[in-house]
Amino acid sequence: EKIPDDFAARSISWEDVFSQINEDVVNSMKNSSPLPRCIDVDLAALIYTSGSTGQAKGVMETHHNIISAARSIIQYLDNSEDDIIFNVLPLSFDYGLYQIIMAFMFGGTVVLHNSFLYMHQILEIITREKVTGFPVVPTIVAMLLRMKDLKKYDFSRLKYISNTAAALPVEHIRKLRDLFPNTKIYSMYGLTECKRVSFLPPQYLAEKPSSVGKAMNNCEVFLVDKQGKEVQAGQEGELVIRGSNVMQGYWNDLELTERTFRKGLYPDDRMLYSGDFFKKDKEGFLYFLGRKDDIIKSRGEKISAKEIENTLCTMPGILEAAAIGITDEILGQTVRVFVVTEPESALTKKDILKFCVANFESFAVPKDIVIMAELPKTANGKIDKNQLKKYEGS
Repeated sequence: EKIPDDFAARSISWEDVFSQINEDVVNSMKNSSPLPRCIDVDLAALIYTSGSTGQAKGVMETHHNIISAARSIIQYLDNSEDDIIFNVLPLSFDYGLYQIIMAFMFGGTVVLHNSFLYMHQILEIITREKVTGFPVVPTIVAMLLRMKDLKKYDFSRLKYISNTAAALPVEHIRKLRDLFPNTKIYSMYGLTECKRVSFLPPQYLAEKPSSVGKAMNNCEVFLVDKQGKEVQAGQEGELVIRGSNVMQGYWNDLELTERTFRKGLYPDDRMLYSGDFFKKDKEGFLYFLGRKDDIIKSRGEKISAKEIENTLCTMPGILEAAAIGITDEILGQTVRVFVVTEPESALTKKDILKFCVANFESFAVPKDIVIMAELPKTANGKIDKNQLKKYEGS
């Protein structure tokens, strides 16, 4: 894919940006009433969730929330002023926005690009700009894995690749490590309501590839059952988060705020009930199972859509997979899976069903299998299961 002649991606100093502000605007600002005093507990931003599992909600973030979350992420990524971060994610997405905020804090450089659709352009920019950090989402990884002849690109300066928004399939992590053997890969978990929760130190990636690690600095997590009682290692529970990264609630939605952000142990202490289900091993490492509405219930059994998707991605020829529950009058729900195969793959539905029968319990074997050219995505690169639930094909 040839880069257009008018295409240019370069780092821009903030001095350059501000020097271009019209003098009339500056003078009008000087003559206007001063802005009200601002302290760290004041509202700084409303960041909207993607709405991939429901209507988008405005998350209220204070200056203190933002700075606290960004500081903890900078610490475990070990960012410094020498870092050059390549951001292809929308700035309306908190993952993209925080690349800018963090760079302000550690004095680094951000190279902005407004699309991740053309991977050859992306890789050429990484080489040319000597990028050291590349934040990605699973869609970007899936696109990378389709590419051939990556040896012509120079990734010697790329210190780390970080992933969040959705957990990577284990098979994708393995392939990513093969493609970038000298680059640290960070599997992370977070949600807009607290920005980031956990990360897996890269040295544990081979040992615990399906884990999203432990809580980051200045953040505490635990898993609870339906009664709010903490569960033991190996048991499933809803993830609860506390810390200064926990935001203030939802804009103009008191009922949902009170249900999600609950009173903690101390005055002004809030505990965020994430709606996400995890298991924790004896060493305290977290394993994401799925959201409340991503747990499929069939024949009285709970089925993790994420586990189905991870397993399908280990099948040679499958690039991406998504599983949803379809209402069934007798069974409660049945499983429907959507897969994207590699361009030269000759996989059929029968092949995939045979693989499922061999690898899943009988109640988790999909009733429907749909092979698609691509899965629908949100603007943030997440698989849009709301669109998949509207699928009416056969």
